[in-house]
Amino acid sequence: MIFLVVFLALVIDKLTDWRRVVQDDEPWLRLLARIEGGAQARHGPWLSLFFLVLLPVLLLGMLLLALEPLAYGWLSLPLHLLVLLYSLGRGQSKRELGPFRDAWRRGDDEAAALVAERDLGLSATDAPGLLRAVEAQLLWRSHQGFFAVIFWYVLLGPVAALAYRLLGLTLEHAKSGAVRERAGQFRHAFDWLPVRVLSASFGLVGNFVAANRAILDDLLHWGVPASQLLAKVGPVAADLDESYVEEAGIVRLDSLAALLVRARILWYAAIALWILFL
Repeated sequence: MIFLVVFLALVIDKLTDWRRVVQDDEPWLRLLARIEGGAQARHGPWLSLFFLVLLPVLLLGMLLLALEPLAYGWLSLPLHLLVLLYSLGRGQSKRELGPFRDAWRRGDDEAAALVAERDLGLSATDAPGLLRAVEAQLLWRSHQGFFAVIFWYVLLGPVAALAYRLLGLTLEHAKSGAVRERAGQFRHAFDWLPVRVLSASFGLVGNFVAANRAILDDLLHWGVPASQLLAKVGPVAADLDESYVEEAGIVRLDSLAALLVRARILWYAAIALWILFL
C-alpha cells in the first residue's frame, strides 16, 4: 500500500489542486495561537510541543490502529493519502521562481533582488551570491517539502511524516524562541538521515565523483545543517560552472531542477523495488 499511496499522492499533486485544499493549516494555527496565549506557554516549550506536535501524532496513530483491522487495512488508505498530502511542502517552487527567473534572464539585477526578497525572502550583497541563495533554497525546499517527507513515510508511516511537517510549521510560525529552538533540534534529527540519502542520490544521478568528494567530510558530522549540506553537494553533483550572468544563471537553475527530477525518479524506483522484495 505504501507505493500506491506515494503514487496517488504524486498524481494528485501534479494533476489537481487538491493538495492546496488538504493543506489547510488554519486549525493548527488556531491551536498554536491558543497555546501561545494560554497557560501552556507559561509551563515551557516542552508542554507547547506536546500539544502542537506529539498530541496530533498520537491521535493519528490511535486512529490508524483502529482502522488497521478493518477490510484488511484498506480503510486506512484514504487516511494515509490525506496525511501524506498534508505533510508535503507548502507552495509551488516553480511558480514562485517565475518572476525571479524573468528578471534574471533580462539581466536586471535590481529587479531580481527585489523579487527574491518579496517572493522568496532572500537577499544578498551581490548578484552571484543572490543566485547561490536561490539555488540553496530550491534544494532545501525540495528536501523538506518532498524527499524528507517521503523518506519518513516509507520508513515509519504517516505518523512520522506528520510529525516532520508539524515540526516545520512550528519552526515557521511559533513566536516563542524557546519553542522554535526545541522544534529545530527535533527537525535537525529528522533531517540528518534523509538529507544524506538524498545527497548520495545526487551522486548516483549526477557527478558521482564530485558529489561523493563534497559529502565525504560531513557524512557523519551531526552539527552540519541539512540546508548547508545540500547547498554544498547539489551544485557540484549538477556540474554547475561559475557562470552566473543572465541566461547562464537560468541554466544553473534548470540543471539543479533536472537533478532533483532524476533523484525523484531514482527514489520512486528504489521504493518500488523495496516494496517488491520486502
